[in-house]
Amino acid sequence: MPQIAQLAETWSSQIFWMLIFFGFIFFVIGRGMVPKVMATVETRDRQIASDLAAAEAARAAADAEEEAWRAQANRQRAEAQALIAKAKLDAAKASETRLAKANAKLDAKLSEAEAAIAAARSGALKEIEKVAAEAAGDIVARVAGGLKVDAKAATAAVKEALNG
Repeated sequence: MPQIAQLAETWSSQIFWMLIFFGFIFFVIGRGMVPKVMATVETRDRQIASDLAAAEAARAAADAEEEAWRAQANRQRAEAQALIAKAKLDAAKASETRLAKANAKLDAKLSEAEAAIAAARSGALKEIEKVAAEAAGDIVARVAGGLKVDAKAATAAVKEALNG
């Protein structure tokens, strides 16, 4: 076979060009381009790491801010509840004071009314006693045939009958 016979003649030439070609690829791509690509990848990794760290710090700051806001909101809510409770207590005290004054006025009016009723009752009883004494005197005069009864005696008899 003629190709095998030529192999010894072209062997050294093929090895030479293979070494040139692979050397060229090694130095141009391996020594020239790969370090630049690796540097870009490292820069990108550092940027991603710094961005993640910044995001984590921002999240931690936001969490702290939210916690502070919640604490402030809870404190303000508690203050509002205390203010409402105080207002209710003040309103209840004011209401009790007004109610006590109104009750005192009503008690005074009730006492006056009871005194007026007692006076009216007493006056009415005196009138009833007077009318009853006169009626008793007239009845005795009609029944006894003209006998006159003393007004004081008739009044005493009516009082005794009403009280007893």
